[in-house]
Amino acid sequence: MQEAASAQTTCCTTDILKIKFKGIEMNTLFDAIREAHQILRPQVRVTPLEHSPLLSQHSGCEIYLKCEHLQHTGSFKFRGASNKLRLLNEAQRQQGVITASTGNHGQGVALAAKLAGIKSTIYAPEQAAAIKLDVIRALGGQIELVSGDALNAELAAGIAAEQQGKVYISPYNDPQVIAGQGTCGMEMVEQQPDLDAVFVAVGGGGLISGIATVLKTLSDKTQVIGCWPANATSLYTCLEKGQIQEVAEQETLSDGTAGGIEPGAITFALCQQLIDQKVLVSEQEIKEAMGLIARTDRWMIEGAAGVALAAALKLAPQWQGKKVAVVLCGKNIVLEKYLGAVSGC
Repeated sequence: MQEAASAQTTCCTTDILKIKFKGIEMNTLFDAIREAHQILRPQVRVTPLEHSPLLSQHSGCEIYLKCEHLQHTGSFKFRGASNKLRLLNEAQRQQGVITASTGNHGQGVALAAKLAGIKSTIYAPEQAAAIKLDVIRALGGQIELVSGDALNAELAAGIAAEQQGKVYISPYNDPQVIAGQGTCGMEMVEQQPDLDAVFVAVGGGGLISGIATVLKTLSDKTQVIGCWPANATSLYTCLEKGQIQEVAEQETLSDGTAGGIEPGAITFALCQQLIDQKVLVSEQEIKEAMGLIARTDRWMIEGAAGVALAAALKLAPQWQGKKVAVVLCGKNIVLEKYLGAVSGC
């Protein structure tokens, strides 16, 4: 079992908040998040931030669950997709969009595109869960399967978008997508403004970048904890090494956070500056967290959400008596896989 990684102190956060990204005619990423927060409702569901008495009793922390598994399509990804699509011009809307996904992002794009009357094509790795791909098709998305991992699918989708003259919607490497994900953080500040820590599972870094931008602007005392499965540490390892590089990964229950980081990803710099602490959790810890929340709060969550809860439980001794939020980022897991994971936990 791997222990928590060393803390990474956030510094100069105002510098990152001053960055101007292409495609957003605003001074800061926070401004883009705030605008998205105002405009996307009611299409994007405001998910509850629920206090969990039993998890709080179990951990010694006051644990609040940000229920993004109750978002449309069963994950936070609908936020970023909705924001990206609302910012397309008419010519781009007519062309349609392309993206890459292991499931959740593709579902978010497919639904948001359907609601906007835009055609969507989703590139996915061949090992993606069949049920997730079926949902994408049911939502009107066209599937293109790619051999290899999620990074291969992203690269193939990017090439296809360029060749076909279509907008490519990155799962994480897009400021407009990050701004959409950041609306989750805006809701959390409104719902519980004095949180001491927020635990977020990290894949490409889009969700944590958006949430952390909000917290470092509106609630600077709140610590942002990045959480990874020990079997899939691409962005974690890149942050530790100080550069984006290829990282070998093993199979993990947290398939939503698996896969490499594309060169030049803007989330790398954001995460470098905005994440306060990083933690790794084992597959057994993920399973135990998924089983525990099923008993305490009757929630069925996917592996990525289990990563964040497992990390919060692992670091609970650091946060005794403090208000801790855990982002339950999704619930889209194959039933048989879920039952196998929680059996005996």
